[in-house]
Amino acid sequence: MKGLIQWYLVLSFLLLSLNFKVDCSLSSFSSNSSLKVFIISKNNLVGEIPSSICNLMSISILDLSNNKLSGTIPDCLASRGKMPNLTVLDLHMNKFHGNIPDSFVVGNKLQILNLNNNDFDGPFPKSLQNCHDLQVLNLGNNKINDTFPHWLGTLPQLQVLVLRSNYFHGQISPSEHESHFSALRILDVSHNEFSGFLPTTYFKSFEGMMNLSNVQTKSMEDFNFYYHFSVRVTVKGLDIELERILTLFTTIDMSSNKFQGKIPEIVGDLVSLQVLNFSHNSLTGHIPSSLGNLTALESLDLSTNKLVGQIPMQLIGLIFLEVLNLSQNQLVGLIPQGNQFNTFLNDSYRGNLGLCGFPVSKSCGKDEGQEPPESAFHEEGIYSCPLDWKFVMMGYGCGLVLGLSTGYIMLTIGKPEWLVRMVQRLGYKILRRLKSYN
Repeated sequence: MKGLIQWYLVLSFLLLSLNFKVDCSLSSFSSNSSLKVFIISKNNLVGEIPSSICNLMSISILDLSNNKLSGTIPDCLASRGKMPNLTVLDLHMNKFHGNIPDSFVVGNKLQILNLNNNDFDGPFPKSLQNCHDLQVLNLGNNKINDTFPHWLGTLPQLQVLVLRSNYFHGQISPSEHESHFSALRILDVSHNEFSGFLPTTYFKSFEGMMNLSNVQTKSMEDFNFYYHFSVRVTVKGLDIELERILTLFTTIDMSSNKFQGKIPEIVGDLVSLQVLNFSHNSLTGHIPSSLGNLTALESLDLSTNKLVGQIPMQLIGLIFLEVLNLSQNQLVGLIPQGNQFNTFLNDSYRGNLGLCGFPVSKSCGKDEGQEPPESAFHEEGIYSCPLDWKFVMMGYGCGLVLGLSTGYIMLTIGKPEWLVRMVQRLGYKILRRLKSYN
């Protein structure tokens, strides 16, 4: 490996990722290097980052993620003077500890900072407010102990903010005279100790989540052909790694904190949201009927709170909703029927003793006639039918061929964008249903 580190000095790129499994430490670096892209991810690198790495004056992308590196981060990685061209710093999935350097100076070019899954502690580095080009900030799964960094709201291009699984605490309250995350599309502050009310002021400012016409079926800026950033988020109850984050993906995850009070009606204005998770808090009041405006929503989790009242009938209009979890609340009344609600099982409502109607065992008396008969469902909540399935499948096959042909043409030309997006989602649902039949 020492020889490798020495001969890369004549190159512009060094790529040793995935399956090389180089088991060694980083060696010294030369100040004469013209290296611009340095990627040695997913190996077995150990030890600390040598201070001589700061001699790489031309470096633009530095990716040492998914290794076994330890120690602290050299201050020069946060200094424009030492590394003036650095746009990507990815050190996630290592064993770094100590404070994150608080030396990010005005004029730096940093666009992606990913320090997820290390052992960083101490306060949040306030100098990150100097990173005016920052688009992705992922500090999740560390031990950072601080209040919410409201000053990041002034960053005009910040689209992804992940602070999950740390020791953040206190209220999320914005400053009166600052901008409030107008470009944000992914916000994950789950598994912390935030308290107080949900931040209504921020919800009013999330312009990047308010307009479906702004959604585009392309990735965020590709910083280099060889480097593709990713963010790990909870989607539909599962932790998944999102690579080349699509601009159409928007999520708010504020679960597993100590929030209280009502869910603001203004949340219903975030119409491009696909995932909304307020679970495991102490929220009270009714479920806002305005959530029925979130027509792009695929996953809604409000479980383990203190919500009361009936489930709004407006939620029936969420035709893309695949996961619904309202369990462990104090909801009452008839469970809505129609569209996606005919596919949700008892687990979606468990712990709400006042709910009645399909699929829970409690009937609603006179309203019982509104429930679909149990014989109309399979065990997984899918309709059965006495029709001859040979004729059904013939019609289905013809329609599928025509639909796929039309969809292919639209996806190829990319227009209109709203129709492309709908076709993509319908195709995904068809594939899921076909798998369920097999």
